[in-house]
Amino acid sequence: MQHRDFTRREFLKLAALSLGGLALRPWYRRLAFGTASALPDFPQAERLGRVLSGGIDLKARPDDESPTVGTLSEDQVVVWQREVVGSRPLWYDQRFVETPDGFIYAPNVQKVRNLPNQPLQSLPGEGMWVEVTVPYIDLVLANPPARSPWLDYTSTPRLYYSQIMWVDQIKTDEQGQVWYRAGEKYGSYGDFFWAPGEAFRPLAAEETDPISPEASDKLVVVNVTYQTLACFEGQSEVYFCRVSTGPKLADKDKPGGKWATPLGKHSIWRKMVSVHMTGGTTGGGYDLPGIGWTTLFSGQGMAIHSTFWHNNYGVPRSHGCVNAEPDDAKWIFRWTLPSVPFDPGDIQFSGQGSTKVLVVED
Repeated sequence: MQHRDFTRREFLKLAALSLGGLALRPWYRRLAFGTASALPDFPQAERLGRVLSGGIDLKARPDDESPTVGTLSEDQVVVWQREVVGSRPLWYDQRFVETPDGFIYAPNVQKVRNLPNQPLQSLPGEGMWVEVTVPYIDLVLANPPARSPWLDYTSTPRLYYSQIMWVDQIKTDEQGQVWYRAGEKYGSYGDFFWAPGEAFRPLAAEETDPISPEASDKLVVVNVTYQTLACFEGQSEVYFCRVSTGPKLADKDKPGGKWATPLGKHSIWRKMVSVHMTGGTTGGGYDLPGIGWTTLFSGQGMAIHSTFWHNNYGVPRSHGCVNAEPDDAKWIFRWTLPSVPFDPGDIQFSGQGSTKVLVVED
C-alpha cells in the first residue's frame, strides 16, 4: 500500500470530524493534524524514566524518610542516572532511581529511552508491526467515535515506550510530516489513530525467529511465591527473570485474590506479537492496547506478556497473567513453542508439541 500526500485542508477536516460528537472529551481538543509537533521535547540522555502516576515524591536520598525535594506528575520524563538500593520500610522493593534532582522509588517509574526514527514513506506490503521507541506519543483518533473503554478513562490518548501496534496507512502532510495510522490486529475494538512516524520503529522479520528451535524438552516454570520465571531445556536453566503474577491462591479471599494465577501445568495454545487485552468488570477491570509478545498458556486467558504500566517486578501486580519486562517477554515469546510467523504475527495451536508452563507455589 503506497502513501499519498495529504493537504493541510484534508488533515484539518479529519481533525474536525474527530471533534464532532465527542467535543466534551478534553483530549480531542489537544491535537489537530498539521499543528502538532512531531515529538514531545524529552530530556537528552541515554536512559530515561517515565513517571507512572501523579504526585510521586522526589527524595533527597534513596530513603522514604528523607526530605521531599519535589513532586513529579504523571508521564513526566526524567533522566535515569542509575538504580540504587535504598530504604522504604514495610515495602518489598527497596530500589530507587537516581536523577539529577533527587531519587524516585523505582516501581513508580518505567525504564524508557528516546530513540526517534526516520519514518518510512510507504508501507512494506499491506502493513507493518511497529514498536514505540520514545517515552510516549500523543494520538489523534482517526475514525471517531471512540470504541475502546480505555479512551473513556484517559484524559490524553497516548502510546508508551515498548507498546507494539500495526500500521496500515502512511500519510504525509504538506509540511512533510509523516503520519502513521496505527491500530491493532488482534483483540481490537476497531479504533485507529494517527501519530507521527518518528515515534515508531518497524519490527524486522527476524525478531520473531525462534531461539533454540531444535530443543524439544522446553519448560517454563513460574513461581508465584518468589515472583520468578525460569526457562529450562531438560535440566539446564537457560533463562531467568523476575515477573509479576496474580496473587497466591492462598490469598484468594483477600482483596484482589480472585485474580490468582492458576497453578499446575499448562500448554501454550496461542501467541501474538501484539494484542489488545480487556478483562474484569467496571472498577476492577482493565483495558490495555498494544500488549507485546503475548504468550497465552491458560484457557482462562492468562498469558506471559510485556508490561509498560509498572516497574514492580517481584511483586504480584497482575489479574492472573505473568507480567514481564519487554525484553524478557520477547525472549520467552521467541524461545517457547510453537514458533510464530512474522506475518501474520499470530499462531493458535492444539495437541502435542507446545511448550509447557508450570505454575508453582512454594
